[in-house]
Amino acid sequence: MVALGLQVAHFTAPQQFSNRRHGNFSNFIRCGIAEPSGEPAPLGQKTKYNDGLFEKAFITLFARKMEKFATAPKAGEEAKKGWFVYDYESFVEVSQRVMQGRSRLQQQQVVREVLLSMLPPGAPAQFRKLFPPTKWAAEFNAALTVPFFNWLVGPSEVVEVEVNGVKQKSGVHIKKCRYLENSGCAGMCVNMCKIPTQDFFTNEFGLPLTMTPNFEDMSCEMIYGQVPPAFEEDPASKQPCFADICSMANPSSSVCPKLQA
Repeated sequence: MVALGLQVAHFTAPQQFSNRRHGNFSNFIRCGIAEPSGEPAPLGQKTKYNDGLFEKAFITLFARKMEKFATAPKAGEEAKKGWFVYDYESFVEVSQRVMQGRSRLQQQQVVREVLLSMLPPGAPAQFRKLFPPTKWAAEFNAALTVPFFNWLVGPSEVVEVEVNGVKQKSGVHIKKCRYLENSGCAGMCVNMCKIPTQDFFTNEFGLPLTMTPNFEDMSCEMIYGQVPPAFEEDPASKQPCFADICSMANPSSSVCPKLQA
């Protein structure tokens, strides 16, 4: 989720980025919601998006990287090849095939490998030098997240949060996560996004990150600079299936099976 944003951070000074994101540059990279209101659709309805070349390029890049770890497509289908051939739905479908036959930890490891494969050698060490775990680094990475990952999670905004008693603008509020509403799977949210992204920032980059999905309205809060809880202590680890919308749901289980294995 964060790999390409890191590379932008390497070459864009904080002040330059701050100026750009309020101008034409943010218009170019913002996520194109096709809803008449310009806001995500109400819960129970899937938000319509109008992905441009920027979004399609990122969708295809991530999907092709993940395709290497996915099980074979269904009979009669072939893995997509070339650029701009994936849409968001097929990207999610690849994620589902990555989950098949893998434990929770194995799924998270795949995402880690995908993220590492998108970085130049030595990038984590360089990130640690550029962004030590300070208030400034946390706030800067929150600012990067909003424009550069709309394609993945939908509209978001920087919000003020409190970390270790200090108020700072290092929070990102995702209004309605595109990945969660398209997959409809609590396990996919936790195993393929939340946990590996937290771990990647906290352990590879040295900048703590906590992600807290709200399974009631499909929003999510990211807090840079906050150490994430252990999996066993995280409320997300006890989340049941979305019985009505998840194709892999097990309504008889109190916890999503993908979070148990």
